[in-house]
Amino acid sequence: MIRATNINKHYGDLQVLKNVSLQINKGEIVSIVGASGAGKTTLLQILGTLDLLDKKDNLLSTLTINNTSIIDLKDKELSKFRNLNLGFIFQFHQLLPEFTALENVCIPAFIANKPKKEVEIEAKRLLDYLGLSHRINHKPNELSGGEQQRVAVARALINKPAVIFADEPSGNLDHTTAENLHQLFFKLRDEFGQTFVIVTHNEELANMADRKLVMIDGVLQN
Repeated sequence: MIRATNINKHYGDLQVLKNVSLQINKGEIVSIVGASGAGKTTLLQILGTLDLLDKKDNLLSTLTINNTSIIDLKDKELSKFRNLNLGFIFQFHQLLPEFTALENVCIPAFIANKPKKEVEIEAKRLLDYLGLSHRINHKPNELSGGEQQRVAVARALINKPAVIFADEPSGNLDHTTAENLHQLFFKLRDEFGQTFVIVTHNEELANMADRKLVMIDGVLQN
């Protein structure tokens, strides 16, 4: 599903990632842990195509997702690939405040030019699945933190992506709500077959994963 080799990343003179290589299988839930500043989020952003790896000085670097070589894609192709194949869940939800829960969920599918009626039916199905059918017309400021995060999960799922990337998804939630979210990830994997890559400081979530990767100073530990 995901294969990365010799991933390096510099910001100016600071090397954040140092020859990182990993393989993640289809349907696997992998957690990435480590101290703040270790490079976890940078790695997640590169794997999720939100940031670019260093290519100039390392021709041995590769990144393949779902049998597609990411490095070979042009900007427009990359944006399309990201929209159709990858879903994202962030700590602070990133919902658009002027739109309802339903509208927020629909946005990635509208970007993909899918038919409006078809998209709204699927969005309502997802929100119902996540226990939010009674909240579809509410805007983010009318939702609890847990409800906002479930809307973000529905948005991540709307295009039926192969991989979900989550960056501290429960970092802004209370313990009970966080625990429910963690269980939801495994339920989604079991029912829909998505692969999850999760950066987290939450040890409970990290240890629930099929595999836990530890990052120290830009290097993945074996």
